[in-house]
Amino acid sequence: MSKLRLSFACWNYDRTRALLDGSVRPDGIDLNYLCLPVEETFFRMARHREFDVAEMSFSSYCVSLNKPDRPFVALPVYPSRFFRHSCIYVNASSGIREPKDLIGKRIASPEYQMTAPVWIRGILQDHYGVPVTNAESEPYRFGGEEEPGRIEKIKLDLPPNIRLQAIGPTQTLSQMLAEGEIDALYTARAPSSFTRGDGRVRRLFENYAEIERAYWRDTGIFPIMHVIVMRREVYEANRWIAQSLTKAFYAAQQMAYDDLAETAALKSMLPWLVAHVEEARREMGADWWPYGLEPNRKALETFARYHFEQGLSKRQLGLDELFAPESLEAFKI
Repeated sequence: MSKLRLSFACWNYDRTRALLDGSVRPDGIDLNYLCLPVEETFFRMARHREFDVAEMSFSSYCVSLNKPDRPFVALPVYPSRFFRHSCIYVNASSGIREPKDLIGKRIASPEYQMTAPVWIRGILQDHYGVPVTNAESEPYRFGGEEEPGRIEKIKLDLPPNIRLQAIGPTQTLSQMLAEGEIDALYTARAPSSFTRGDGRVRRLFENYAEIERAYWRDTGIFPIMHVIVMRREVYEANRWIAQSLTKAFYAAQQMAYDDLAETAALKSMLPWLVAHVEEARREMGADWWPYGLEPNRKALETFARYHFEQGLSKRQLGLDELFAPESLEAFKI
């Protein structure tokens, strides 16, 4: 009997690589894995719904749930997680030395709806007293980080207290930050104006690893960046694929865990990989990158609140709205 052919767009992660190389095959599915960078996958899926299954920005997925057709259904599988204190970049001459110095400054992100800036704005508000917006705030700038012309993937309908301003048609945020035309950039990719190391751009939190560990110890949150989504019509026609895919993602992730635990020879080029793994276990437990709903309840509820407070959701989304129900439970013997 032929299997259901599904296209799947996702980057090349250790936790999904077994699906890419065929070591893990979802039950009843012939998966055509398109290995694409996240920006391309997100744009093509959000704008044109090109793939049956895809990695997607968690924020953009939540934005899509406000649309009448709710075009996607997610699985509780998180191919990307990231502590984002390291991702606040400031112009070295801006006078920004601590988080409260951001108040009233010219802040930018490639897109307002990006997941990384949602977490950053929420964390700055909750833990450092930096409001998302106030009457004196500059509008949030948005546009291409390294290439001009980037736009929001999904059209936004924001409340009047959230003001956005597109940068010029030939400008990039990376260059604007270096030249002092913006004061700070919240982003996922390190801007080239930082990585070239000329001193004009620096991180707000230079000791970010220490601060991120403290954040974990205080909150128990390892921020979720991306989820796996299915086109709703594909899911509705084949409800069984939610469980098949979820099982496969768990199996692929377990293979990555096993590789990281190997001590006979390093599977990664990190020289102190064993020490990193042992530290992760000490700090966060054996399953430090959990899938599913319950182990991630606090992170999911916190993000849903941030999304609503920042005007991206019309109401705070309930966790029962996020995932295909078939992906949340399994049979027992």
